[in-house]
Order: sequence, then structure tokens, then C-alpha cells
Amino acid sequence: MGLRQLVIDAWSWLNYKPVMADAGRPGSRAFPELAKTWVPPHELRRLAAYKVLASYDSNQAGQLAAAGGDAGALERRELGDAANLVDTALGYLLGSEQKVAVEGAEHADEATPTPGAAEAAAVQERLRKWADKELLTFRVQQAERAAVLLGDSVMALAWNPQKQRPTLRAYDPGFFFPQWDDEDDDFPTQVHLAWDLPADDDAGLKARVRRVTYELGPISEDGGEDGDGGSVAGRTYPWEPGRVSNVTCYLTDAEWLLDDLKNGEALDRLPMGKASFRVRADGTELNRLDLMIDFVPVVHIANTIPDGGEHWGRSVLARVLQALDELAATDSDSSAASATTGTPIIGLAGARLPVDRATGRPQELEVKAGAVWQLGETGRMDALDTSPQLAELRARVDHLLERIAANSRVTAAGLGTLDATEVPSGYALKLALGPLDALIGMMRLAREHKYRLLFKMVQRLYQAGRAEGWTAGETLPARLSWAPHTPTDRGAVLEEVVKAYGAGVLSLETAVMMLLEAGYPIKDASQEVERIRAKAEQDAAARRGAQAPEDGNGQQADGERATQVLSTGATH
Repeated sequence: MGLRQLVIDAWSWLNYKPVMADAGRPGSRAFPELAKTWVPPHELRRLAAYKVLASYDSNQAGQLAAAGGDAGALERRELGDAANLVDTALGYLLGSEQKVAVEGAEHADEATPTPGAAEAAAVQERLRKWADKELLTFRVQQAERAAVLLGDSVMALAWNPQKQRPTLRAYDPGFFFPQWDDEDDDFPTQVHLAWDLPADDDAGLKARVRRVTYELGPISEDGGEDGDGGSVAGRTYPWEPGRVSNVTCYLTDAEWLLDDLKNGEALDRLPMGKASFRVRADGTELNRLDLMIDFVPVVHIANTIPDGGEHWGRSVLARVLQALDELAATDSDSSAASATTGTPIIGLAGARLPVDRATGRPQELEVKAGAVWQLGETGRMDALDTSPQLAELRARVDHLLERIAANSRVTAAGLGTLDATEVPSGYALKLALGPLDALIGMMRLAREHKYRLLFKMVQRLYQAGRAEGWTAGETLPARLSWAPHTPTDRGAVLEEVVKAYGAGVLSLETAVMMLLEAGYPIKDASQEVERIRAKAEQDAAARRGAQAPEDGNGQQADGERATQVLSTGATH
């Protein structure tokens, strides 16, 4: 391979696979869909990488390699190790639950709430109701599994006038084609979602390509853009009451017959004269429909923090893909060796072979239970023992699994292959899980801003739709709160919380949040704080009814009773 052929990019870890050379080649059996005329040439490697990764997830990597010309790959044994690694990493990423949290909402029930706390709590409650109606947990799992497996995922929002709320949908990242104006810009001004629609002979429909386009452009009084004869107009959006904007987002949803497309008419240059525009339920044609918002309601989630100048994430399988190939090859060899171990190869000397009466030829002997062979005086039987080779192959499988666990940073403890007797203490287990903690921390950091952006869009779509309860004003920062990804020592956390709160170095709100993060069944931190205070006040009233406080400091006594409530777990 010459230096001009060596490609180093976000998918260089796939260069070792010969099948990647088939991406976009006419007549390719491995990637026939990439030979479509509308697929942009610079997207071929990304789309091919997605298909290779998906084949590993579905135990079809051998079939894909065979389609690329490797006939021996059909004998490949794939036992679900790739899918197990993806699902394990996904489980640790998601934790036991996810919640929408608005900054400042936890202070709404305090005796002296901070400014804006009541508004934050109200927005948090509305966002959580939206999340329940839109099955946010389900959508997040859909999108995140694609991100962990493929490196990227996409979610799109749309305002539904009938439901009076934004709807959320997860898309395959292979449908996502952002148009970057600047390599350093994280927010493209134009995004295409495009995919093939197969022919339907029964309905008389030919093969088509559907393209949904979101594009930011100047607002025009007559519906056109500035430069096309339209006069630019301004608009004040409810989330920025004091600012006039001349930018809006246009939506176009159209289809093209594949037979009508010629070479050179790629996704961003499809002939609009041959387009068939879709129509909304109310009869509106989706041809540059003004969405009345100044942002593209599409969120791209990367599994990892992209390198400088890149926009795409990296799959959890990326760095261990060759190890998974080695594991599959070893499993295939183990299967062959186990066949000769269970049914060994036997050599006979001086045996009398039975004769086929019809042909007069000696019959082949079969190794089976109850078989009797007659041997002469000098006869001998030798069996080929392949059990030592089988044991070596099994040991190699264990070695490869350890390498995959270590290099993927999911760790043997995270995969559940670590022998519990090898862990001398909880501290040692914590050290063993250190790489997994760093991996999950990095993955959650890569998503932190994207989910904040998603909830900002949800709030603004509610404001643009003039939904009940959503008034004009600044959008409040909201985030997706993740549960702990590994078990915690709840007893130790409780003891720490009780001592720290009793010593006055922690507030009651912080103490309850620590218990919540440790996995205690607290559904709402602010409500739990209120219940603890109410319980402390009831205890104080009961004691005052019996006798006056000896210390004369009611506030200090109430604090001590709240500490007692925390330590005894009376509210749980």
C-alpha cells in the first residue's frame, strides 16, 4: 500500500478489512446500496463502516466478508460476543434510570427558595410529563444503542398540532447527512435525512429515494428567500423577546424516482423539478415549509468525544474489532477440534472389514457406540487424541476475552467474567472497575451537551406552538440525569451522610441528593426534603407538648431531629 492509498480518518480502524475497498464500487455484492447515484461519495466510508459494525452485532460478519470475495468466511463461528459487549456497555451507560433535571428546581421547596426555583420546578414537572408521554426512556435506549454500536445516532423533534406537544423520533445514523459550512461549526445550517424506498409491484410503485431537509435561511415576506426576489422580514421568537431575528428553519419532504436520477445528481443536488412533495395531514405541501423556529430540530449524538476537525463518534467495538475476528477464528477452530475429540479419528491395522454384498467392496467403518470390529492376531487400533489442542484453544479464548475486556475498557469485572474469589476487597474491585468508570464518564460527557440541547429544543417548540402553560421567556437549562452505573455501598454512604449532616458541613438538600445518587428509592429530592422537615417538626411539636426544650434553641433541636430521621430511615 502506497502512502497515497493510506487513509487515516475516523474509520481508519477498518482499513484492515478487504471488504472496505468495495464501498461504492459498481457491482459490489457487499455494499450494493452504496452504488446508488444519490449517495455522496465522501459519505461512502462512513456508511460502509456502519454496515460492517451492524454485521458484527447480528453475527453476520462472516456473511459480509463472503459477499466481498472471502469464500472461507462462511465457515466463521460467531457466538454473540460483539453484541454482548455492546449491550454491556449500553447498560452501564444508561444505568438503572434516567430523569430530566432542571437547574434550580431542587430548591423550590426550601423555606427560603432561591429566585427562579419555583419556575424551574414547574418547567421540570412539565418536561417530565412530556418525557412520559413521548416514551423518552425508550427513545433514548433506541438512540443510545445505535450510538454505542455504530458510533453515532440521531434524534429529531417535530411539533404535533393534534397532540399539542413535540414528538421525538430516533433515526438510523446512516440516514443522516449534515451539510457542514465550516469544519469548526458543530451546528450545520442544513441537514438531510435520506433513505431508499423499495419498489412495490403490487402497489405499482417504483424504487424511490426520500429526502427530508431542514435548512436555516432568511425569513421572507412572500415565502421565498432573499436572493430569489423575496424581501427579508424579521420575527421575534418567544424565547428571545427583546431580539428581532431574520432567520427561520424551512422543512422540505420529497421523493424522487431512482430511474429519474443521473450520475452527478447527488443528495444535495437532486433535481427539484422531478421531486414529488409530501403533504401534511392538514393538506399543507411540505415544500420549504416555514417551521417558525430559528434552529434545526435534529440532534446528533456521538458515542465519544470527536477528535479535532471531526464530527463523528467511535463505536465501542472499534479498537477490539480485530480481537473479535481472532475470537471468531478460535471458536471456529475449537468447533473443528471438538468434532475430532468427540468422534476421534481411528486407525486400524489387521482388521477384517465387512463386505458390501451388492458391490463386493469393503464397507466403511463407523465410529459409534456399540460398534464391534474384528482384528487379527497382529491387529492394532490407534486413536488420534486432539483433546490437548482443544484445551489450548479454550485457553486462547479466555486470553482473547481478557484482551477484549481490557482494550475496550469495559473490563473483566464489568463483563462479569472476573472470578469473585480473585477480588480480595471492595477497594480492589473499585480499582478493577476504574477503566470502566473512566469509559462511562467519557461517554456521558460526550452526551451532556447534546441532551441539554434536546431539552432546550423541546421547550422552544412548546413556546413556538403556544402550548398552554408555556409563556415567552428565556429557556431554562435542563439536563438528563443518569443513575450510578455501578453498585454503591449504600450503608457507607448513609453513615457518611448522617455524620456530615449532623456536623453541619452538609445541607439537608445535599444529603438527600447523595442518598438519591447512592440508589436509595427517592423519587423526588425536593419532596423528600419536605417530608423529612415535616417529620422533624412533628417530632419537635410532640416533644414540646411533653416538655420544653432544655437547650432553648429550637432550630438546633429541629436539625438534630432531622439528623435522627436520616439515621433511622423513618421516611423510607
